[in-house]
Amino acid sequence: MGVGLNVQETSEVLGNATGGVHRGAIYEGATLATLSVDTQKFLGFGGGTFNVSGFQIHGRGLSATNLDNLNVASGIEAEPSTRLFELWYQQSILGGKASVRVGQQAADQEFAVSQYGALFVNSGFGWATLTAIDLPSGGPAYPFATPGIRLKLQPSDELSVLVGLYNGDPDDNGSGTSFRVDKGAFLIGEVQYSINGSETDAGLPGTYKFGVWYNSNSFPDQRFATDGMSLASPASNGVSLLHRGDWGLYALADQMVYRVPGRKGEGLGIFGRVMAAPSDRNEIDFYFNAGTNYKGLIPGRPDDTAGIGVIHARIGNTARNLDADTVAISGAPGRIRGAETVLEVTYQAQITPWWTLQPDFQYVFSPGGGIPDPSHPSKTIGDAAVLGLRTTITF
Repeated sequence: MGVGLNVQETSEVLGNATGGVHRGAIYEGATLATLSVDTQKFLGFGGGTFNVSGFQIHGRGLSATNLDNLNVASGIEAEPSTRLFELWYQQSILGGKASVRVGQQAADQEFAVSQYGALFVNSGFGWATLTAIDLPSGGPAYPFATPGIRLKLQPSDELSVLVGLYNGDPDDNGSGTSFRVDKGAFLIGEVQYSINGSETDAGLPGTYKFGVWYNSNSFPDQRFATDGMSLASPASNGVSLLHRGDWGLYALADQMVYRVPGRKGEGLGIFGRVMAAPSDRNEIDFYFNAGTNYKGLIPGRPDDTAGIGVIHARIGNTARNLDADTVAISGAPGRIRGAETVLEVTYQAQITPWWTLQPDFQYVFSPGGGIPDPSHPSKTIGDAAVLGLRTTITF
């Protein structure tokens, strides 16, 4: 018929046994319903795809409740809501060598995405922590999609070029139906190069991506006021100096390095991603994540995947200088933030074709980059050991 309906429920329990602002456990979940229409099969009009999806987000997040950290502990953590997510139409052109997508979209569905990184629970392996912290409302990424247009060119099987233009601030009315286009612009471009991607290639598959993004909104300086004085100074007017626009560069790689003999998808893969942005207008100016996955690690479990990864988000030099100003001017004990690092170890078990279970462990070093504990201002928030179990059911 050309019409497909998919429903996926992701639920998890996460808790921090040590560290954080508070200790304890939470439950959270997200139900995603997606309707897709193939225009060739449904309407007899070739090359078109219509897609609409929505979330029902429930529970409360561990990072917001207990950790107060930068690299949010779960990729589904968000304010509880029932909301429209994406609503777009895509048309293939140039004999299938290109496509145009128009409508409400989320950039994290196509840009700066790591195939191997998608295994992990921490949100920093999905949409980069740098963009999630620095861009207005976190940028066009879960749970905020926004109106935009995306062009994809694929001159060969190995090479693809993507360019997307979106509303610059996806903040909306909470239901995903504001469809604002008057809040600046977010432009992102990416070049993708794949090797050994076809079934007939004997070599190990890999994908390499390079990208750049720009946001046209105004961004407050991380240290100085409009009068040129530090924002920490009592003599300052307290009004942040504004910078017009913001930008960043990134690169990522997914590469299989070992394949189990006779098994196309089983083996060891490695991945890495790095991103940087100007320090003067961004709280986070440098970020990277890296890790490794092994599919089929346990004999007799060919569809299970084990992974270990690390995320590092660095507080920008300008923001750190403001911390130093605050300490020097106040004369009181204070903290100069540094960076937050997260180590994650996870195992995704494919119980049935429609059900996975995923025990998970994360260790958060210097939550918030080393910010004071609200209950004990003379100390920083303690390193947090996080244990969790995620289950995903697809109908």
